[in-house]
Amino acid sequence: MTQPDQTDPPPTSRMLSWVRNSAAYRLSKQMMTEKQLGDAIARKARQKFEGITDNQLKALSEAAIAFGKDMKALDDTAYAEIRTRSASRAGKSKKAISQKLVQKGVDRQIVQEAVAETDDLTAAIVFARKRAFGPFRRVELDEKQKAKELSAFARQGFSFEIGKRVLGMERDEAEELLVSLPW
Repeated sequence: MTQPDQTDPPPTSRMLSWVRNSAAYRLSKQMMTEKQLGDAIARKARQKFEGITDNQLKALSEAAIAFGKDMKALDDTAYAEIRTRSASRAGKSKKAISQKLVQKGVDRQIVQEAVAETDDLTAAIVFARKRAFGPFRRVELDEKQKAKELSAFARQGFSFEIGKRVLGMERDEAEELLVSLPW
């Protein structure tokens, strides 16, 4: 790879054609963020085109992102909302969801808006049901088990208060909360 300078040639028509095809293929397979698509295109372009410059790589990444937006297949806001709903139903905390979205390259403001409506209590109940904790526990609670369960909640990004509240719930109360959810 050569160093960028002012006389770098723009991407060739062959490169731009490849970008459109590659972006369309990737976006047809899975939902991606702008950063994910740009990084994937740059990574593959380095392998495919010998002697490609940094400026050409940047131009190809930008072209892929523009193509995805034009086709309405690339939308970080929609991506964040869909992933947030899915993760919340899977028992993930706001904190864990936010970290994952930021890691995927979604803007922090978009992430904050996406997780704003998420309820950590219901997500914690789903997590407890999956792990047979709290009201879904099959064995008697002793101090060691309680510490283990609270630690698991903390590792998942739930606050101590939420973990303690879920552990103290009755099974009927927890199931009633889950049944009343719109999902």
